[in-house]
Amino acid sequence: MGKRAIRERIFLILFRVDYYRPEEMPDQITHFFEGEEESYIEEERLKAEEEERELGEIVLPARITGGRDRIREKTMQIVEHLQELDKALDERMEGWNLKRIGKVELTILRLALFEMRYDDEVSDAVAINEAVELAKKYGQDKSGEFVNGVLAKFAKA
Repeated sequence: MGKRAIRERIFLILFRVDYYRPEEMPDQITHFFEGEEESYIEEERLKAEEEERELGEIVLPARITGGRDRIREKTMQIVEHLQELDKALDERMEGWNLKRIGKVELTILRLALFEMRYDDEVSDAVAINEAVELAKKYGQDKSGEFVNGVLAKFAKA
């Protein structure tokens, strides 16, 4: 599984952090993986019905099972640094605060800022670019610009 796909799955799981206590996040990660598996199995079942064939044994592909250890590890690392990340974001967002921005944008900013500060495998430019792409996919019309503007303040620091 590619880094972009892993990052997107981390984003989707991390989105839950504002709705669950930090100690519940390991279970939320497990539920996320189970949901992916169930969705895949249901898709395969429907395909088999459409093609009027027996379902047979289902083997989950790497796009479903791959990268799980890395996803779990990085998500929990972000959760551990959440207060610090939020404080840094709150201090640098001029005219905004964490309560005013959307959950999608906040989640993307947390993930990207974590990568910029703690993930030596990801350059600031890549973290920002990937954050902007996530914002374009999941956010509002101007989310990409907003995310880019906030993260640029950290890249210059």
